[in-house]
Amino acid sequence: MLNLILASASPRRIELLKMIDLAFEVMPANIEEESEGFNDAGKYVMEMSKRKALYVAKKVRGKAAEDTFVLGADTVVSIDGIILGKPTDENHAFRMLKLMENRWHEVITGLTLVNAKTLKCQTDSELTRVKISSYPKGFMDRYLSTKEPYDKAGSYGIQGLGSLMVECIEGCYFNVMGLPLFRLSRMLEKEGHEVLSWLGANVV
Repeated sequence: MLNLILASASPRRIELLKMIDLAFEVMPANIEEESEGFNDAGKYVMEMSKRKALYVAKKVRGKAAEDTFVLGADTVVSIDGIILGKPTDENHAFRMLKLMENRWHEVITGLTLVNAKTLKCQTDSELTRVKISSYPKGFMDRYLSTKEPYDKAGSYGIQGLGSLMVECIEGCYFNVMGLPLFRLSRMLEKEGHEVLSWLGANVV
């Protein structure tokens, strides 16, 4: 039986795991996320996801049940070779949003599954291209006055008010929310848990 621990307190990731009826525990990994020294956003998010998953796996290793996996995830926005994480303040959020206006950018999520018994890791990533529109008059001030931009990579939430500036996307929508579900399901398959097998007796 799959025992999953999410090494994140992200409301979006929690929401998405619940959406596919995965039972899981939440145990955030309190590690420093510093992109300095990384020129490749894909390598950065995979490394951060691995660090988060291993941090939690090592904490629970001694008492973990069989078939316990820790899921680590990290999402960033990349544009012009610049890695954009969560904004530090309103001015930082403003600069991010202006940089992306009327342009394409990439949203990249790194995923790592760690077996809590063996500490064996499986790491992958997902990339989605997003086109941001030109902002209507007054939109920036109104959007920045909400709480939405400040806990999200790139300073916007595609599933919320930020949807009003997303013109189109190429790739996985859930990746932009912070957890590419298709990619995760394939990683779980490699660990012996086929898609929806976690529903068990509830499957009709």
